[in-house]
Amino acid sequence: MAEQQQLVTFQLGEELYGINIMDVKEIVHVQTIRAIPNAPSYVEGIFNLRSEIIPIINLHKRFHLRKLAESEEDELLSGFVILDIDGMKLGVIIDRVSRVVTIEKEDIQPPPQMVAGIGAEYIQGVVRQEHGYLVILGIRDLFNPKELQKIVGLNA
Repeated sequence: MAEQQQLVTFQLGEELYGINIMDVKEIVHVQTIRAIPNAPSYVEGIFNLRSEIIPIINLHKRFHLRKLAESEEDELLSGFVILDIDGMKLGVIIDRVSRVVTIEKEDIQPPPQMVAGIGAEYIQGVVRQEHGYLVILGIRDLFNPKELQKIVGLNA
């Protein structure tokens, strides 16, 4: 029996990305973000989610991606993917949430060296789809543990 992986997919700029569903806590609509002084440039700020302070990461800034030109529909589908990485919660800004997909592990190809400015070290693999590719992000590889502690510690 083939192994499968469920991914939450979303759009960042022109590309479609996926994150392992086990790392996703929830998806929320855009909220008011409060800026944090002296935070890394890609840390957009923090927001309050049911009395929990969550740092928000802007992957557009982290990887120098162009934002999707937004229509009203995109605005309704944009927001934050709230991740739980080893008990540390953080949000990632997305242009447009797509859907949950099930991928056969055998369909995952090794990543090319560079995908839209994102280095191969952050990508678990790529799946060819009808309209291009789905890039699977290794969310735990996006931030090294020290960096993650620093980001999560910003709201302390």
